[in-house]
Amino acid sequence: MYASRSCWYAVALIGAFAISACTITPPPSVVAARTAAPAVSGATLDEYKARIAQRIFERNPSLVLKGTPQAMLRSFVLVSFTVDRGGRLVESSVYRTNGDDEAEATALASLRRASPLPAPPARLLNGKGQLELFEGWMFNDNGQFQLQTSHSPQATTID
Repeated sequence: MYASRSCWYAVALIGAFAISACTITPPPSVVAARTAAPAVSGATLDEYKARIAQRIFERNPSLVLKGTPQAMLRSFVLVSFTVDRGGRLVESSVYRTNGDDEAEATALASLRRASPLPAPPARLLNGKGQLELFEGWMFNDNGQFQLQTSHSPQATTID
């Protein structure tokens, strides 16, 4: 009985080696389709973040600072947020701040108003079909903001 079991294991092992040595080459059309997909998926992360910034500006026009941010900002609020494959806001929270509650609330509200955001490129999604991002809101004393992704150069002197 022991000899026949050893023989069976040996045959199974030889069969496994034989199968692993085989190479299966898919038809050229399948290979071409797989390599073409990333090029079609589009934007880089920076390009995608620029599209998000544009959407936030469009949905919050009265809060957007036009021109040069002041030298000494009132507040800088860094927001962490997650979008799904359709651009829907899954979650958002203040990641870093100077403690300005009003600026924090404005940053989060302006992001919610912009939702749904543009759909992210598929190649940027994680295993859950989501993309985690950070964006910085730069506030002047008047409560208006620019986003770190697309801000104008900041003033160099305090007036």
